[in-house]
Amino acid sequence: MSDGTSPLPGPGTGSTGVVVQPRTPPGPVTTSGDTARVAAALDEGLAHLCPPSPTTTLSLELMGSEGRPGPKQIGDDRRDRRLHAALVAPVRHLLDAGGKRWRAHLMARVLETFGVNPRPYAEVIAACEVGHAGSLMVDDVEDASPLRRGGPAAHVLFGESTAINAGTAAYFSFDRAVRRTLPEDAELRLAVYETYLAGLRATHAGQALDLQGHTEELELALATRDAGPLLRMLTLTHRLKTGAQVRALCEIGSLIGRAAPEQRAAIGEFGEALGLAYQIMDDVCDLRGVIHRQRVTKRVAEDLSNAKVAFPLAHAVTLLPRAEAAALWQSLRADPDERAVQRAARTIEDTGAVRVCEQEATRLLGQAWAGLAPHLPDSPRTTALAEAATAVIHRTWNT
Repeated sequence: MSDGTSPLPGPGTGSTGVVVQPRTPPGPVTTSGDTARVAAALDEGLAHLCPPSPTTTLSLELMGSEGRPGPKQIGDDRRDRRLHAALVAPVRHLLDAGGKRWRAHLMARVLETFGVNPRPYAEVIAACEVGHAGSLMVDDVEDASPLRRGGPAAHVLFGESTAINAGTAAYFSFDRAVRRTLPEDAELRLAVYETYLAGLRATHAGQALDLQGHTEELELALATRDAGPLLRMLTLTHRLKTGAQVRALCEIGSLIGRAAPEQRAAIGEFGEALGLAYQIMDDVCDLRGVIHRQRVTKRVAEDLSNAKVAFPLAHAVTLLPRAEAAALWQSLRADPDERAVQRAARTIEDTGAVRVCEQEATRLLGQAWAGLAPHLPDSPRTTALAEAATAVIHRTWNT
């Protein structure tokens, strides 16, 4: 078992200058070859679940007709084209736009930690990425977001109805993957399905809270100078919306790896904390904007433009004097122009709220790793898992 030491940054470490210290010298454990093999397996799994061209086999799976007794179907080209255009092409649009795919890579690391080669489970790993893409498509419709990953959102190109339907259909890619990957193990399949569905339920609960927004709690914080209720509701929202999804994929990896119950529980807690830490840092990225591979993937302060309450703003309103905090909020509620939004973003940066967010994300991850490490073998693969998690919140994951 691990001695509890960790390559994860300690509390208070900022988002830059993080030194990752491998537990098993010499040199880093996560090699470019490891990453390339996982990326190749992921691409293979995605090609099976969301092929670039229509096929009869794909249509039968999408219709839930595979494996049924009866005469063999020789195919219907028109049907195949229409189903592919309506259910697969919109998802492929988002998948082909890039994204760091860190969830899939994290799941591969979990499998490796428990001694499992990820390659035979490439479709299960890919299905988690397909389902995530589907959730983003629906999210973009609900938020009226025109851009995703530096290009037009799926609903802009395919229409809202198609984007919603294709996005929700993407959740069922997991079922298709599990049927092919775990065909003979009914007990394991049941546990995997239950874990996946629990995560999906929680994600929708988090989205429900996110759609409602947190205006009421922010205005309470302004009135009372107590941000506790606001931060608790924001934390709950993102533990459900993002944390539960990462918990599920970590637990699924541990189930396939035949981990002991206490190991599954510990890695689930770790995954949930990682998802929350990621969301905190994602809010920081939204404030500052993101350029990835020379494309704008997050516009500067898009949340502020929509008067959406995120973690940096939640901390800023209690770090500012009461009158300045109230003025900041009123400026955001007044449909501000781009210059006013940029001023608000600078104000939030100047309060030190971003530094608080960075410290909180690092604390969450470090605390969760301290709880997980004693349950894992002291091995290079455990170190690789820790490095992958650190890279997620510090935006150094590169695939």
